[in-house]
Amino acid sequence: MMKTALAFPAVALATVLATALVACQAPPPPTTAEIEAAAMHARQAGDRQAERRVRAWAGKGMPVAERELALVYQPRPERRADALRLFEQAARAGDTEAAFEMGQMLRPGAPGQARSWYRMAAKRQHARAALMLGLLAANGEGVAKNPVEAARWLAVASELGNPHAMFLLYNAYREGRGVEQDADKGLALLEEAAHHDYPPAIQELAMTVQADDALRAGHLLKEATEHRHNNWNRF
Repeated sequence: MMKTALAFPAVALATVLATALVACQAPPPPTTAEIEAAAMHARQAGDRQAERRVRAWAGKGMPVAERELALVYQPRPERRADALRLFEQAARAGDTEAAFEMGQMLRPGAPGQARSWYRMAAKRQHARAALMLGLLAANGEGVAKNPVEAARWLAVASELGNPHAMFLLYNAYREGRGVEQDADKGLALLEEAAHHDYPPAIQELAMTVQADDALRAGHLLKEATEHRHNNWNRF
């Protein structure tokens, strides 16, 4: 009986030590970069093994993995519901990009619903989400047209560095849409948008300065042409 009583603690200790050893040998959780790289490979190369890895990470409740798996599913019509569910889970867990993508998915058929997700992302400093809120208000998508609100969100997006928003806000100041007409503020925004290599802004700036500085205008037009082949819609 004494042998049994003494043996039990030893067995328990061995079990604890073995569990601790396994825990120490377990691989660390994936980084954001690793998750995004695997998801990109799944999307671009159709790598099923990479997709399974992302799905496994998403199954552990990792918001980045949920967002990235949703991006894998996004172009597949049969997976639309899964993509929306994953975007929502990730967004509610604090993933700003997921909130923006949720808005992008909903905008074509339900701009009113998309607006709330854009707003969530914009409040977390997402520049393109603020831009989209400006566009919805300017165009009357899901809400009544409101040039003042449009200009307000375009200003937020501009402050966050979005050149598309800067260009649109330049036009608002030039025409007095939603803001008091102010040529100087407008020109400063146009210059900033051009500095960010936004082709429409570069071309507009070239036409603006042509009368006073033909040489600069020529350089700007050449620059705009060189940037046209880039996907500037990413802004």
